[in-house]
Amino acid sequence: MINQKNKPPRLAEKFLSWYCKPELLEDLQGDLYEYFQRNVKTRGVVRAKLIYIIDVIKFMRLYTLRKPEFVNTLINWIMLSSYVKTSGRNMLRNKLFSAINIVGLSVSLLVGMLLIGLLSDIRSYDQFHEKKDRIYRVISNYEYLDKPNDDWFASSSPKAGQLIKETVPGVEDAALMYSWANNDVKTEDKIIPLEGHWANESFFQVFQFPLLQGNPATALKEPYSLVLTSDAALKVFGTTDVLNRPITMGDKEYIITGVAHNVPEFSHLKFEMLVSLSTRTGEPGYEKHELAWDNIWQGYAYLLLAPETNLTDLQHNLDNLCVEQDETVKNTKIKLKLQPLQDVVLGVEMSNEIGKTMDSKNVWVAGILTLIVLVSACFNYTNLSIARALKRTREIGVRKSIGATKQHVFNQFIIESVMISFAALVIAAGLFVVIKPYFLAIDSSVESMIKLRLSPLLVVCFVGLALCTGIVAGFLPALFFTRVQVAKVLRGGSDLKLFKNLNLRKVLIVSQFTVSLAFIASTVIAFRQYNHFVSFDLGFSTDNIINLKVQGNKPDLLQQELSALPEIEMIAQSSVVAGIGYYYGGSMKYKNPLDSSNINHNTIDANYLPMHRHQLVAGRNFTTAKPNTDIGEVIVTENVLDHFKIGDANRESAIGEIVKVNRKEYEIVGVIKDYYYGRADNDKNKVVLIHSEEKASYLNLKINTTNWLATMGKLESVWKKLDPVHPIAATFYSKQLEDNFRDLLAMLKVIGFIALLAISIASLGLLGMVVFTTETRLKEISIRKVMGANALQLIYLLSKNFLVLLLVATAIALPATYYFFTEKFLVTLKNHLPVTIMDLLTGALAMLALALIMISTQTLKAARKNPAEVLKSE
Repeated sequence: MINQKNKPPRLAEKFLSWYCKPELLEDLQGDLYEYFQRNVKTRGVVRAKLIYIIDVIKFMRLYTLRKPEFVNTLINWIMLSSYVKTSGRNMLRNKLFSAINIVGLSVSLLVGMLLIGLLSDIRSYDQFHEKKDRIYRVISNYEYLDKPNDDWFASSSPKAGQLIKETVPGVEDAALMYSWANNDVKTEDKIIPLEGHWANESFFQVFQFPLLQGNPATALKEPYSLVLTSDAALKVFGTTDVLNRPITMGDKEYIITGVAHNVPEFSHLKFEMLVSLSTRTGEPGYEKHELAWDNIWQGYAYLLLAPETNLTDLQHNLDNLCVEQDETVKNTKIKLKLQPLQDVVLGVEMSNEIGKTMDSKNVWVAGILTLIVLVSACFNYTNLSIARALKRTREIGVRKSIGATKQHVFNQFIIESVMISFAALVIAAGLFVVIKPYFLAIDSSVESMIKLRLSPLLVVCFVGLALCTGIVAGFLPALFFTRVQVAKVLRGGSDLKLFKNLNLRKVLIVSQFTVSLAFIASTVIAFRQYNHFVSFDLGFSTDNIINLKVQGNKPDLLQQELSALPEIEMIAQSSVVAGIGYYYGGSMKYKNPLDSSNINHNTIDANYLPMHRHQLVAGRNFTTAKPNTDIGEVIVTENVLDHFKIGDANRESAIGEIVKVNRKEYEIVGVIKDYYYGRADNDKNKVVLIHSEEKASYLNLKINTTNWLATMGKLESVWKKLDPVHPIAATFYSKQLEDNFRDLLAMLKVIGFIALLAISIASLGLLGMVVFTTETRLKEISIRKVMGANALQLIYLLSKNFLVLLLVATAIALPATYYFFTEKFLVTLKNHLPVTIMDLLTGALAMLALALIMISTQTLKAARKNPAEVLKSE
């Protein structure tokens, strides 16, 4: 142990540490300590300490004094100014390469800005609720006959919400809803269609939708109570002072018990009115049907949890509730789970959503695509910077020889890349304004959810994106130049290897080509699949048919008026439009009580089958006459007979058999060929067509005209005469089939857009590399030209290395793309087209043609130069 008396004076040590430069302190302290210990032995402790203090004072020289902090700061600012000036001069000196980098980065920053704007808007949903962190939605899963089902529904049984509120610990309150309350409201002189929901009295306690008038605790408590938004009140009454006024909906009179502020733009719950849920409890069949445990299709429950509630314990209680209530229904199991309010809009895709949502998978995919484009642009910068290394390394070598440190060199190149990135941000901001409406028009659901309005926070995020992109793009070049050895550079240059014998520039070029080829092939495949599905043979005809939504009017009266138009050849009635993704489900039984199975059904009239050219294989079509018995008539598809084993191979044997559909007896009067009831990318459904002329939701109009615009005008005139309140909803069948695959079309647009950007960035990078290669090999080209080389030989000389890299990229991209579509994406789509070799090779051929054009133009430009001018200095 060292004797404390034999240690140097503490104050002298502190004084030395205070004034001495950090880089000299350790050596100086060591020397003084050794001298101190020697003096202790020879001269004693007291004299040794005195000598130590004198030596500390003597070492206060200019070269040992620590620089004041403000001096370091000043030097840093001076160096920063120098970096900016040097970088600016370098950018102006190399205009072509700077332009290529700026354009490439601006395109990639644009994609990043669109994604940031999208995420900003999506994450803004439902943020205005004060208790948002404690609000959870009850979602449900439905299993029938022990058949596993992975699909979750945003809806749940009204009974589930009611029981949870009353019996489950940890639940402070529950907003229970039922959809939809859309209806026409009537005053003395107006009929106005409004949209809304049924809601219980806790709605305004759970959610923060402030009331202008009325008591939020009681506004939805009593039956036949109704709350309007301020815009709805103005629309109906012309004023917002409407508290306690009567209003008619259907054949019932309601009292307005509240007026709410308009629903915020970023709310997943949208409504113009809310109707008290207690109104429905007194309706016939409410307890038996709507409150049934397995009726999970139209109820919604939002729970407000008590603070510090344990979610694991709460889920355990929900599981116990499900086990208990499953005993009240046959052959059915219901599962319940909680979904945080903040995961409703951006979460897992579910059925029966009450508002607009976006699948989080799509956002992840968009994020990955954005990252790919950003990295591709950074690759361009890295490639071109390292390609110009011979010119820059001599500059760096001189800098190092006059005292520049590695940190100085690194900072200079990072500043240069950040400056280019900020220049690109300016262009990207202009592109953002131009491209925004086209981006929002990719899909109607995107346009209704996303606004992409600029805000201070969004601007800060954009600047941060540009800063990060600049740092990432400049990191490898900066690292490369800091490794430069002065003597080696001044003798002849350097290069950067990623691994042994693996050149970084070649790796980056192959990566860019690979991404571009994959995107081109994906676009071609997606385009072919989309065209295939929108023109798919559904098993029935949709030619020249317009589907007109009845919207609560009397179908027979509409049909009578429209029949007078000469352009209309035939009119049929139906409850659902087949082939566009809508499913009306039900249950069907034959003789065995346990053979109940789910089927899809459509209610039609006698004109439906001939209009859509369904092929009747047995029996007859419906007639206009009503059956004399209480047993209805149905026409079924062949797969219904096969599933229930009705009759034998002779389909005629099934005619006259009695089946139960939704607990009502029907006689099979006809059998038709199987067809696609839902979507072309699913299996053919088991379909039952029920004869009825009273439950039509659509009129199907067969049109024969050459002037479609005039015909649509006539349809609208007839409609307005019968229904002046609702706008006409008439859509071409072909348009509905296209809209049915708008998700595939949206994906095609996104991939095509990204592919265009990726190809543009890769092409810019290729152009830069070709220009640089041509410039550096200009003397070689001139000598070969003098020696007799022709243009083709020169093109081959410059292109062979690039073509080899393109071949390597093709070998990577095409198998990867083929695997993704055949093993991951298309397996979820029935009836898809196979991926062909031409789908894959299209991109490779396009990139090959593009590369050859660029190389040829630059080579021919170099070849046209006079060799005497090029070689005059040799």
